[in-house]
Amino acid sequence: MNFISEPILHTAKTGFESSERVTSSGTITRKTLLICGVLSSLLYVVMNVVVPMQSETYNWVTQTISELSAIGAPTRQLWIKLAIFYGLLLAAYGIGIWLSAETSWPLRVAGAMFIMQGAIGFFWPPMHQREVLAAGGGTATDTMHIVFTMMWAFLAIVGITLGAVAFGKRFQAFSLAIILILIVFGVWAGLESPRIEANLSTPWIGVVERINIGAFMLWVVFLAIALLRRGETMRH
Repeated sequence: MNFISEPILHTAKTGFESSERVTSSGTITRKTLLICGVLSSLLYVVMNVVVPMQSETYNWVTQTISELSAIGAPTRQLWIKLAIFYGLLLAAYGIGIWLSAETSWPLRVAGAMFIMQGAIGFFWPPMHQREVLAAGGGTATDTMHIVFTMMWAFLAIVGITLGAVAFGKRFQAFSLAIILILIVFGVWAGLESPRIEANLSTPWIGVVERINIGAFMLWVVFLAIALLRRGETMRH
């Protein structure tokens, strides 16, 4: 009897331990991917501090973020190199959301939105500098730059809306406030576009854009923390 039962018990125990290791490995992977969201926001903050230092003329209050990567800008190459890592981190974060979704289809779709946000950054057409635009040197890449900006904003709003569904009223209220900021400050920045193209003064455009993107990145961090906490609660 022992010769039969012991191998069976050993096999069952081994299988259980193997399953536990797989689950633990999956949890670590999911957590790492969610942390990538926090790192993406921190990296973008660093980019907005370090990259402008490479130009003596750039003014973060009166100029847009896109002007850091404009064609011919002295900051373009550094911005692009750092933006590659930002895109990878954001896409990884989207995968982390997807893995955290389980049976929640809104959260799964939200993950897909962030994966796409990270991906389109690799194809984002650059704009020309203000002086070039004012002189009539704009091309199709400037138009596509605006189109990609609108696409990115749309993906952000959809992602935030669906991501909020998975949590309670407090997080939903917070998400609604973030969406309102994105819309209001996004429209404000859009209304300044003609002045940029005409190389006219835009006193607060840099601040407006940074409030906009900052609100989005704050939400990214909060969702990552919420999903990490929910994962720990489910384990216990």
